[in-house]
This record gives sequence, structure tokens and C-alpha cells, in this order.
Amino acid sequence: MIRNLLTITAAAIATLGFASALPAQSPATRPAAGQARNVVLVHGAFADGSGWRGVYDDLTRRGYRVSIVQNPLTSLADDVAATKRVLARQDGPTILVGHSYGGTVITEAGVDPKVIGLVYVAALAPDAGESTGDQFADIPAPAGFVIEPQADGFGFVNLDKFKSGFAGDTSDADAAFLRDSQVPIAMSAFGEKVTQAAWRSKPSWAVIATRDSAIDPKLLRWTAKRIGASAHEVEGSHVVFLTKPKAVADVIDQAARTAGARKL
Repeated sequence: MIRNLLTITAAAIATLGFASALPAQSPATRPAAGQARNVVLVHGAFADGSGWRGVYDDLTRRGYRVSIVQNPLTSLADDVAATKRVLARQDGPTILVGHSYGGTVITEAGVDPKVIGLVYVAALAPDAGESTGDQFADIPAPAGFVIEPQADGFGFVNLDKFKSGFAGDTSDADAAFLRDSQVPIAMSAFGEKVTQAAWRSKPSWAVIATRDSAIDPKLLRWTAKRIGASAHEVEGSHVVFLTKPKAVADVIDQAARTAGARKL
């Protein structure tokens, strides 16, 4: 019997210890009543949702319910469907966030009535009738960003130029991991046209990575201006969400707190 009591006590202590390690959500940090409490994060090409971990941790500490989409990167239609699947699970007003090609995805999926604001993180934002590839017509991607199409129609970022072109402000170890774990995208997705542009009817915010070597910062600034986004420049590479998670979380937090009051 004593052994059983000790076992129960140890289990209780372990449970309490686990509970104390969870992020605290004091009234001061919880989202205010009436604002968006849900955030959905959408990754771009050559990556997966795990890169959002720093932003996820920051936002959950602030009291947000954060969900992360795992895009299959097999087609724009498939990625939009994956995003809509996660949006369907939200219980109220939601901020939809996209990185890079993920900006195209949220532009299409963001017409969902639960979405009250869009955040573009070093991202593209085509208009209806435009594709991801169309965005580079006047301001092409920097020469150091090289995509290598494979025989099956999918593309990888060139291994030798991965860090300089995609993740310039990460450590060598982190860049190597991102390089070797990259998720190829169906090249045809870059040619699929958006049928509706959520930014035309919903307020948007843009994080402009000033050291982006995959999408020219000039294109990011032009895009933010075209869609009427509240623009925030952050010194960082294309993976600014990974290297500057607090700065990115700050913009998402601002969007969640003000989307309902902001007029287009």
C-alpha cells in the first residue's frame, strides 16, 4: 500500500511539474475580448511548418491559439485545400499568415469568413488571375536564388547556394539542416492562377525582410504598397520568421488586435 501511495504521489508531482512548464496565460497577456484569438500559419515552398516554432511559441505565450498548416506542395489547389482544412477547425475570428509562396496560398484561402486579417511574411500576394510566377515579371528573383527542376516536375533549391539564397542569416548548422530537409514543390504550382484575392476585401500586414535573397525586397515593398498592407521592415533573410520570430510575432499580434477596427 505504501508503494502504491508513493507511486501516486510521484505521478501527481510529475503532472504538476508538467503543468507548471506550460506557457502562462495571465489576463494581461490573453487576447482582449472581441479581437482575433486564432492564428493560422502557412509555410511556403521548400520548407515545412516546423520553421514556425519560434513564432508559435511566442504567440502561444501571448495567449493565442495557433495552428500550423502542413502544405503538401503538390499543387496550389492542394495547398489551398490544406489551409481551408485547418481554417475549418478554428472557433472564431482568425488571422491567416503566409510566408513566401504561402502568401499566394493565403490570398486564395483567405476569403474564408473566419479570416479577418492577413499577414504576409516575406511573401507574394498575387491578384485574381495572376500566378506566383507572374509576380517576378518586373522584379525577378535575385540571381543567387536557384531552383533546380527535377525530372518528375518538382523543384529543389540548389544545394551549394541554399544558404546564401534562402537562409543567409542562419547558422551554418541550421542552414545545412534546412537545406537537407527541404520539401520540393511541384513547379506547376508556380503557374497556377489565383481565382480570388482576399487582400482586396480584408486588411493586411506585411513583414518585409530587408536582406531577402530569394524575393527582392523591392518586390516585397511594391507588393505591400499594392495591396495596401501595413508594412513592417525587419532586418533578416528570406526565413525571417525563423531568425526573427519575435519581430514577426509582434506584427501578427498587431494584426490580431486591430484587424476588426481597421478600414480598407
